[in-house]
Amino acid sequence: MKSFAGIVLSLVGVALLVNLGEGQAPTASEAKIELKRVHMCCDGCSEEVAEVLKKVKGVKNVAVDQEAKVARFIALDSKTAQKALDDLAAAGFHGDSGSREVAFKDDSGVKPGKVKSLTLTGFHNSCGGCVQSFRAAIKEVPGISGDTLKSKVTTCEIRGDFDAVQLVRALNNAGFHVKVKN
Repeated sequence: MKSFAGIVLSLVGVALLVNLGEGQAPTASEAKIELKRVHMCCDGCSEEVAEVLKKVKGVKNVAVDQEAKVARFIALDSKTAQKALDDLAAAGFHGDSGSREVAFKDDSGVKPGKVKSLTLTGFHNSCGGCVQSFRAAIKEVPGISGDTLKSKVTTCEIRGDFDAVQLVRALNNAGFHVKVKN
């Protein structure tokens, strides 16, 4: 037979396991989200992604993997998970949730067709690494001849003769959420 102290310690251990916010598995109503291809070129970018997610009420177990460009979290429900993605987009980050229910919205305002110039705004751009990642993404779009991108500035003009939708998709795939400035 266990001693009274042994029973109390066992119950305290169970209570700690049940009440831990970190490392807790999602309940049936909670949404476990894994965002892939989130722009995180440095510790600063990774920390910002984590900070944005941790500020969302109802989000827990936030984990970012800078090298893999993945952010994971558990949300109270799908509505809360969508709010977390909306907040990341507002901070200029983009990713792929692998879900249609909880996904980044296409709120770029881009219109189909070729353009000679497009001004983009609202994207995350906190360091030289962000600039390099942004430029690597736009290089994938045929017809781009230049840009006005500068570190720590979240608006720039892209020039050339290119497909506007293809440009926005390339930047989204690189983890940048952008909007077309009219």
